[in-house]
Amino acid sequence: MKKLLNTLYVSTQGVYLRQEGETVVAEKEKQVVLRLPVHTISGIVCFGNVMCSPFLLGLCGERGICVTFLSEHGKFLARVEGPVSGNVLLRMEQMKLASFPEKAIIPAKCFVLGKIMNCRTLLQRRIRDHGDSEACSKAVSLLASSVRNLESAADGDSIRGYEGHAADLYFNAFNDLILSQKNVFFMKNRNRRPPRDPINSLLSFLYTLLAHESASALESVGLDPQIGFLHGIRPGRPGLALDLMEEFRPFFADRLALSLINLNQVQGKGFIFTESGAVLMNDDTRKTVLTAWQNRKQEEILHPFLNEKVKIGLLPYIQAKLLARFIRGELDLYPPFLIK
Repeated sequence: MKKLLNTLYVSTQGVYLRQEGETVVAEKEKQVVLRLPVHTISGIVCFGNVMCSPFLLGLCGERGICVTFLSEHGKFLARVEGPVSGNVLLRMEQMKLASFPEKAIIPAKCFVLGKIMNCRTLLQRRIRDHGDSEACSKAVSLLASSVRNLESAADGDSIRGYEGHAADLYFNAFNDLILSQKNVFFMKNRNRRPPRDPINSLLSFLYTLLAHESASALESVGLDPQIGFLHGIRPGRPGLALDLMEEFRPFFADRLALSLINLNQVQGKGFIFTESGAVLMNDDTRKTVLTAWQNRKQEEILHPFLNEKVKIGLLPYIQAKLLARFIRGELDLYPPFLIK
């Protein structure tokens, strides 16, 4: 089993990262603030004005450590990677599968099925733990119908249509999952680029982290994150990473966002309302979210398909491995991760 390594998130502005032997060194105003052995790192994510030495980038490229640059508030800017590795035959099979729409809809349905089922489970847990909710009960019933409709989808557009409809049903009931600070955290609708309220700002940030984890997991097993089945091929878009993260959105990102809000670990004062209408997290809130994200990855769960206890942070890697097995023909279907 792959060992769960740390992702180094650097959000302090003005930090300079450099190589010192086999160590990543972080400096702020020429003072060393962190030393981390490179063999303990699976990725580096830099937010805003964070600089890296070319020698450190070269070392990360050699060791297969992806360095991602985001804006201070989480907008993707660039990724620095080393030489392409992995099984070229696997990537050829991936391209072949994506080239035939009638075959590509098979894994696409599985990704959407995982997302819908996990959204439904999250709503059912709210009813079980906190009493009935008309909005949640209605969404649970309609999402079950969405699963049945998905089975009959004959093309990618139909699948994406059912996915979009299911997402609308889910987010229409999302406010009933928020149990604290309802005057600050409420969702009129799902919006992004830019997010226009605190809850969407928090979700968008977590989805950015999840996309990074998904892309890294796919690369680690030899798949190309750009060649998707549900999200079509488009220059600059990691289609397969977006595919893979669909089933994880409710479990990884949405649950963490709700926990942070309901436990008052993030508050309205931690968000910046700009003149343009965008709502952004301040430095302290972003650090709180990143710490919670890292802690969440260390928790263990029983994987429903493997029937083994694994750390949550390894789930994208495990699902990427299962997807690779499906593409090779070793599995009849790709088994999405389903919350129990």
